[in-house]
Amino acid sequence: MSGVDSGRNPVRVLIKEGNKINSSSEKYDGRKSNEAIQKLKGYMEETSPYLDPSLSIDSLANQMNIAAKELSVLINHTMGLHFFDFVNEYRINYAKSILTDKGQQDLTILEILYDSGFNPKSSFNTEFKKRTCETPTQYRIKHSHSGS
Repeated sequence: MSGVDSGRNPVRVLIKEGNKINSSSEKYDGRKSNEAIQKLKGYMEETSPYLDPSLSIDSLANQMNIAAKELSVLINHTMGLHFFDFVNEYRINYAKSILTDKGQQDLTILEILYDSGFNPKSSFNTEFKKRTCETPTQYRIKHSHSGS
């Protein structure tokens, strides 16, 4: 990498260095970063690729017609997230919407976790609790009674 130590955020380095792009790992300047992030988020919201339990950074990049390395830099360095943390945020939000949907109260937690793109139940429970401070069952009970 062109003088950027791995502990530093490439976007910050770019800003400090006058937005000069010196290597492929420093691909985005501020404006392009925002555009790329909005494109990625829009794609995630419109097409819901996160519902595929086998989604990988390569398959997502392929779907979006961009290089996997470019997508990796965008998510890891520009957004400051790991790929699965980024994807799991969408999966958990999807699961939360199902858990609070009164028309889907007959679905089991297991059905919801599979529908949300998770595979092992333990991953779903860990991610859900990390993001909501509640188990999926606690979340469903708490939020299905509120506003009734």
